[in-house]
Amino acid sequence: MTDLFSAAGLDESAPQPLADRLRPKKLSDVIGQDHLIGTDGPIGRMLANKRLASMILWGPPGVGKTTIAQLLAVDAGLEFDPISAIFSGVKDLRAAFDRAENRRQLGKGTLLFVDEIHRFNKAQQDGFLPFVERGVVTLVGATTENPSFELNGALLSRCQVLTLKRLDEAAMEKLLQRVEMEENCKLSIDETARSLLIDMADGDGRYLLNLAEEVVSLGDVEQINSEQLSKLLQKRAPAYDKDRDEHYNMASALHKSVRGSDPDASLYWFCRMLEGGEDPLYLARRIVRMASEEVGLADPTALMIAGEAARTYERLGSPEGELALAHALVHIATSPKSNAVYAAYKKARVSAAKTGSLMPPKHILNAPTSMMKDQGYGDGYQYDHDLDGSFSGQNYFPDGIERQSYYRPQGAGREASIRDRMKDWANKRANIARQNADKPS
Repeated sequence: MTDLFSAAGLDESAPQPLADRLRPKKLSDVIGQDHLIGTDGPIGRMLANKRLASMILWGPPGVGKTTIAQLLAVDAGLEFDPISAIFSGVKDLRAAFDRAENRRQLGKGTLLFVDEIHRFNKAQQDGFLPFVERGVVTLVGATTENPSFELNGALLSRCQVLTLKRLDEAAMEKLLQRVEMEENCKLSIDETARSLLIDMADGDGRYLLNLAEEVVSLGDVEQINSEQLSKLLQKRAPAYDKDRDEHYNMASALHKSVRGSDPDASLYWFCRMLEGGEDPLYLARRIVRMASEEVGLADPTALMIAGEAARTYERLGSPEGELALAHALVHIATSPKSNAVYAAYKKARVSAAKTGSLMPPKHILNAPTSMMKDQGYGDGYQYDHDLDGSFSGQNYFPDGIERQSYYRPQGAGREASIRDRMKDWANKRANIARQNADKPS
């Protein structure tokens, strides 16, 4: 069977990185993915039933996607044939399928492992279909991106999507213990530095092993503390891609934290996005949107503060301007919430689309010409400021539809007084309607 090391054209006696030396030799040695490979997990059940289906392994970097695929081939008795969508094209795919066809004629199956499968375009993804359907290959694709966004429906319908988890602290500690067993030594770091080493890897097992290898290479030195470790090693860059799934996940988390009136969680996701390299102007626009959508008239100052924070960032830039955005974010998160205006806007758009040909009632139309006056334009209009309470109660909707009720204040913050005024106006309209109905025609 071809493994990744020999596939790279390297002799087994060549120096190997620690991450390769510690690559699990059997599925039960894989750390942190028991929900998939355990006896009750989907992979565990497939192997128990001796029936391996094509699948997409979706998860962050360094959690075992490649290793699981390779060990699946061993357990299922299939030839492991790995290709990468980054370096492969149509010619490479054809060659892989030809190899699989030849093995099939000899009674041997193929597990075709496609790393970064989301990088293949739609036509290339369609090319897998006949070979998967005929059983020429068992396809195992690996991706860090949301398959529902990046893979076409036809391919997804023929594969199970299995989600791998980010490695937690307990799993990362097990990896460090394996390093110490492999190297037959204790890492020369104290407990706080050990915790920092795990934090630096941020759930990426491969990166943790690379960091641990750097510590091992220091040799027999006195125990290193966390401050010294920070100077020696570089923290893993956050997993964040501004135009892909991670961007939308964090934007959603930020928005919902604000809606849920949690300023601490709001600041956390705001800073996560900044650390990931998000454009602060995108965050500024998002904050303005949240002020309008989630707070609305419950606190009209929220939109003003959000707009000023965006302008402040435009003037100051980073990092000074980011504090103004944080200021606005906390103000919005701690404001009374109302989506009444947002809900009213959406309802009004629906009504406007349905009745877009109806004219305004004639009494609220201007009559700049005598002909328009003769046709009744402006006839009967009452100037509200001249009336008691500056309220006439006239109809302002088209004559062809009944009066609509879109905006319904929820009573939070400033909307409590708005709700009271609107209730009073509604009562006045009802009284006027009754008075008009009682007048002789």
